[in-house]
Amino acid sequence: MIDFKKISQSKFFRGVLLGIGIFIVGLLIFQAGMFVGYHKAGFSYKWGEDYYKTFNGRKLLGNMPPFMEKMPLGGFSNAHGVIGKIIKINLPAIVVEGEDKVEKIVLIKDDTIINQFRETIKPVELKIDNYVTIIGSPNQDSQIEAKLIRVMPSPPEMRD
Repeated sequence: MIDFKKISQSKFFRGVLLGIGIFIVGLLIFQAGMFVGYHKAGFSYKWGEDYYKTFNGRKLLGNMPPFMEKMPLGGFSNAHGVIGKIIKINLPAIVVEGEDKVEKIVLIKDDTIINQFRETIKPVELKIDNYVTIIGSPNQDSQIEAKLIRVMPSPPEMRD
């Protein structure tokens, strides 16, 4: 008869269980990385697709337009936030030109916190040319749903 109690207490059995546990944790970490990478790539792809729709479906032929020359090649656009200058306001959405010269649409929701220094302000108090840092989540329409917007003084190189 097999003594399961004795087998479960052996060093070999514990080593096998530990190995299986480490393997499963490794697979979960790998899967989490794949999930994050998939969503980041999906956001960048969808952003590019929607950007061309904005320009009535015109295809680019020949040289790259100036706004695309400064885009990072081979990288993905940050889907969870942007740091830059507000260039358009059409509440509840604003368009922010990031430091990489890429324009991102940011949605301001009812629970979005907007701070200027230590004060909480309302969305209507945002102005074009305000310099902002935005943290949020990407949605299916390649927009960033803002959780936090911090209005800051523009950096020295942007001041006149």
